[in-house]
Amino acid sequence: MTTTPHERKLTTILSADVVGYSAMMNRDESGTLVSLKKLRSDLIEPKVEQYHGRTIKLMGDGTLMEFSSVVDALRFAVDVQHQMDEFNANQDGAEPILFRIGINVGDIIVDGEDIYGDGVNIAARLEALAEPGGICLSGSVMEHIAGKLDLDVTSLGERLVKNIPTPIHIYKVERNAKSASFSTPLPEMVDKSAKRNLSPKIAGAILAALFLSALAVWQPWKPEFAPASEDRMALPLPAIPSLVVLPFEDFSDSKENEYFADGMTEDLITDLSKISGIFVISRNSSWTYKGKAVRSQQVAEELGVQFILEGSVRRAGDQVRVNAQLIDALGGHHIWADRYDSQVADVFALQDRVLREITDALAVQLTAAEESGLKGAETKSSLAYDALLVGLDLLRSDNEDATIEAITAFERAIELDPDYARAYAGLAAAHWRIVQSVWFLAAGGGFENSWREVLKNLDEAMRNPSALAYSLKAQILVEQGRHAEAFDELDKALALSPNDPDIHVAKAKVLNATGRAAEAEAALRYAVRFDPLQTTLYLRELGVAQLNQGKYEDAANTMRRVIARDTNVAPDIMTLVSALGHLNQTDDVPSLIEKYNEIAIPSYYDPFTAEESLLWWYGDMFSYDAEYRQRLYEGLVKAGVPKGAGTDLKWSTVRDLVSQSEGLYSVEDVGMISTEEAYELWKANAAVFIDVRAELDFDAGHIPGAQLLSLMVGLSREALLEIASENDTLIFSCHGPHCPYSAYAAAKAWLWGFQEPRYYPGGFPAWQEAGLPTEVTEDQE
Repeated sequence: MTTTPHERKLTTILSADVVGYSAMMNRDESGTLVSLKKLRSDLIEPKVEQYHGRTIKLMGDGTLMEFSSVVDALRFAVDVQHQMDEFNANQDGAEPILFRIGINVGDIIVDGEDIYGDGVNIAARLEALAEPGGICLSGSVMEHIAGKLDLDVTSLGERLVKNIPTPIHIYKVERNAKSASFSTPLPEMVDKSAKRNLSPKIAGAILAALFLSALAVWQPWKPEFAPASEDRMALPLPAIPSLVVLPFEDFSDSKENEYFADGMTEDLITDLSKISGIFVISRNSSWTYKGKAVRSQQVAEELGVQFILEGSVRRAGDQVRVNAQLIDALGGHHIWADRYDSQVADVFALQDRVLREITDALAVQLTAAEESGLKGAETKSSLAYDALLVGLDLLRSDNEDATIEAITAFERAIELDPDYARAYAGLAAAHWRIVQSVWFLAAGGGFENSWREVLKNLDEAMRNPSALAYSLKAQILVEQGRHAEAFDELDKALALSPNDPDIHVAKAKVLNATGRAAEAEAALRYAVRFDPLQTTLYLRELGVAQLNQGKYEDAANTMRRVIARDTNVAPDIMTLVSALGHLNQTDDVPSLIEKYNEIAIPSYYDPFTAEESLLWWYGDMFSYDAEYRQRLYEGLVKAGVPKGAGTDLKWSTVRDLVSQSEGLYSVEDVGMISTEEAYELWKANAAVFIDVRAELDFDAGHIPGAQLLSLMVGLSREALLEIASENDTLIFSCHGPHCPYSAYAAAKAWLWGFQEPRYYPGGFPAWQEAGLPTEVTEDQE
């Protein structure tokens, strides 16, 4: 079968491996190698010769073979598996030896004695999908054996497999020996000479190794509990090993250590998500089972996974004990269970041990990059790691008070380890939440202070970037209108953590903002496979994508689900009301407006107006797709939401005067002034200061003598003429340079014919930071 180098040809490829090999090697490396070598020489190679095949190469427990005949390859596979069934049945209940086999017919490249190409890759993927003791075939094999072999074969449907761009139709050969009859005779199914050559001593060595690793070996013949059913799964089973990590129980003496158990669980999920050979359910869905007594069967069927990792953590001071077990829900078995004792300082090494146990048990081969990623601690300070976990735990609460506490925890982690990139990313994420939520007074300076903190800490985090850092940078770039750069950062984030649904949701946000809502919805549908129980974050962005596409009924249904989860995010109500307006279903609108105002006004927002949607909707709308923005606005108007103040001017006319660079605004034909210039005009009483923030925000602190004309509900030409003439110098301010309100107000004043409008971008925060006089409204004192 000698060939010339780089010849292409169509051939039959068979890939096989031994189940549980990695665990056997861990227990007894030399004994396993001797036993496997003997098994190959006494059984496998004689059968290869008998069926006119050749062994291309041996890869540890794996074997790659080529056959000139599809029929011969399948005869070989069935013969070997039946030989092993007969052998295992005669071992008086001892642990069986099991092979997995995959067969494909495909085009290959021949290079000397080796072969390459998709034909080989598909055979390897089929072998990985085969049950222990089973055989998987590609659709091309089925086409070649039609009418030639009488086999009991079941279709598993089409599946996408790793590194193959198109779906592969997969079949499995049922293991019932009576149904595996051939239209032409096979040699005797039990080859007595081969059985004799596999001596009791050699068989005993193999079985002893398997016995020592009993918890690591698949045991499909004897379920320990009711197995899950693939037919009942809510979602199709992935082509690669699929896993959910349930929240580890905290068995510490003090419940104050619960954050540590949660943090360890989340880190395991994060690290497993980086491994391309494992499909991992996100934290969002796995956390819904926290504190609940659930059966493995239920979890597997609800999430569409085969494997479940569960465990417990007990912490006492600097000592940590972790118990973990890996479950095969389809087989109804525990694959392995182990206990790990460690000090907190060695927690990264402990996590590494658990990860390696999982990858070994699932026979997942790590790439060089993945192998490198498992090495080394992210910080040398266990106290810094502890502070980080506290911060992450607080950040999950998604409210203002907890976010401020999280900031303190992240700052503590950085104080303990000034080079801790992940802590900087956490700190940037906490401040970004303040920016996105527009908590104006949070964290001792609120919105504008947090903008600066986001940028500063993200720069530090990018020295050793994580998926979180890349994703966060992408969101900031979107706010600045730099969409192409945002997509680049998201690609980097997904390269580090392809299983993270939050990154896919972040990508959907960028797609929505750039007029690609259909693609955004597709990205979200993909994300939900990693997060089947559908978080509020996912549903919110899905509702936005549906509204942007004009799928108003779908958008309304989705946003009702979001709001039913007791969300306190005012823009969620805006999305729902717009969809209802387009549907002409306005009965609930008055109560929704009331609910919006109950959320918004105490949080220093303006009351609900349609004008709001043109400026702020889950963040700054300056660079948002114009068509989608108009659709949102029109739905609100149709629903009966008040338009707001100053709407005699067309939105597009005002917008054309305003420009943005890296999140900061300027206004054509309107002068921009500094804090020093504003103060000189204030001292000389040479200008009218007009604050365009919401009423409660203004009341809590403002420039002395400033007039309040909220952009949304107060600013109009008539209102301006009541406090100033067209020739007066007007200074417009709000809550900082990242706030668009004062820029839009100055543009409106210019369009209304006022001759001397000025834009003061620093606004009240800059005035206050300069130590200049301030005042509050009397009833706020």
